[in-house]
Amino acid sequence: MMRLAILLIGLLVPALAGAVDRVVPTKTDALIEVLKIAQAGDILRLSSGTYSGPIEIDVPLTLIGNETTIDGHKLGSVITVKAEDVTLQGLTVIGSGSAGEGLDAGITLTKFANRAVIEGNQVLGNLVGIDVHGPKDVLVTGNVIEGRKDHRMNDRGNGIYIWNAPGARVIGNDVRWGRDGVFVNTSRDNIFAGNRFRDLRFAVHYMYANDSIISDNISIGNHLGYAVMYSNNVRIEGNLSSKDRDHGIMMNYTNKSAVVSNRIEQVGDKCVFIYNSHKNSFQGNSFDSCTIGVHFTAGSEKNEIYGNAFIANRTQVKYVGSKWVDWSVGGTGNYWSDHAAFDLDGDGIADSAYRPNDIMDHVLWTQPAARTLLGSPAVQLIRWSQSAFPAMLPGGVIDRSPLMQPVLPEIPAWKDM
Repeated sequence: MMRLAILLIGLLVPALAGAVDRVVPTKTDALIEVLKIAQAGDILRLSSGTYSGPIEIDVPLTLIGNETTIDGHKLGSVITVKAEDVTLQGLTVIGSGSAGEGLDAGITLTKFANRAVIEGNQVLGNLVGIDVHGPKDVLVTGNVIEGRKDHRMNDRGNGIYIWNAPGARVIGNDVRWGRDGVFVNTSRDNIFAGNRFRDLRFAVHYMYANDSIISDNISIGNHLGYAVMYSNNVRIEGNLSSKDRDHGIMMNYTNKSAVVSNRIEQVGDKCVFIYNSHKNSFQGNSFDSCTIGVHFTAGSEKNEIYGNAFIANRTQVKYVGSKWVDWSVGGTGNYWSDHAAFDLDGDGIADSAYRPNDIMDHVLWTQPAARTLLGSPAVQLIRWSQSAFPAMLPGGVIDRSPLMQPVLPEIPAWKDM
């Protein structure tokens, strides 16, 4: 106790003179006590070793680690920020609680933490990794966030939780395990770029959030890549979904958005699922080796889908409807790997239209038991008749200007930190 008192007296004297740059030794409760006397603008440099938490930061300062661990001992959030312009850098953050209405986190940014910078930290084994709860213009970048594996996936916390945090930027983070990589709820003007997501439920789960960008992210082996729900004016660009279980991209009640130059490959079910979403544009994407390339339903006909590549999907398109939906714009359609087409004039556009589905597809979707008849002469006769007399077709997707060559978006490889 005498040594701790001497330490605090030594720290208090320069604090009286204003903001300082100081080294905090790894003494028992030293960090907690130093934060009580810290001044705005202080730079606190933590030594190597483990500091006890949880801690609260209520003045603008910078906390820099050097092989430093802060352990919350399972008591709420490990670090709670209640002041503007705080920077946390180079820390390993462990030991959050498991309660707090499911929001105990490694790092919690309260509504007062405007312009916080969370950079280059390792946030490991907490219920929620980083909770951005109401502040403006936050930057979360270059962090490694690993969630829990000791609960059912739906009972775990999210890697990064964004709630009502306009202007938040989440860039270049590596997120694994837990529930969702980034869960966004009721926010706007956000950027989620250059992150990697693995072994999660959703890579990005997006609800009631408008005017934002999801770009250049990598989703590998999750249940679902990018789920955008109840949102408008979202740009989804340059992302990869590889070997995700259910869908690469899901759009549910999402309107006036752009899906551009993404690569969706080897997804177990649907490359893209569109449900009750309108006035969106899908352009320059590659949908490769999924069970279904694009499945759209619930009145989602009013979207522009052109300039994409549909490659080796078991079913290229699933759409049950009685109207024709044209998937070409201004003389540009999509590439279809199963379209046996010619281009006699050499303009890059096939000379014949492409229809991905026929009457038998509609029958099989509504009556799965009919699959037992697929090899029968009657089914073959129906399909031959449709190819000879297209007017028999009941409606569906038609591409009047199919491309002869596929579009293959370039996705940069992830570089481990």
